[in-house]
Amino acid sequence: MSSHSTTDTLVKMANQIGDFFSAQRSIDQAAGAAEHLKKFWDPRMRTKIIEHLAHGGEGLNPTALEAVKRLAETAKQRTNT
Repeated sequence: MSSHSTTDTLVKMANQIGDFFSAQRSIDQAAGAAEHLKKFWDPRMRTKIIEHLAHGGEGLNPTALEAVKRLAETAKQRTNT
């Protein structure tokens, strides 16, 4: 599987998670999606989607985009401590 198609798959999966949490009106949707990514995605998958964000995050829906931004911030804080 090429890197590009892997990224496309991760974007699709992140968007599905974003869509699910977007329907949850009583919670912080991006926080819920970020928590899901943190709990259920392999660290390599999280790294790959954060790298995609660093290159613009093309294709991510608003909730998924914000969730990945939060993941990136958490990862950055861990690296700096």
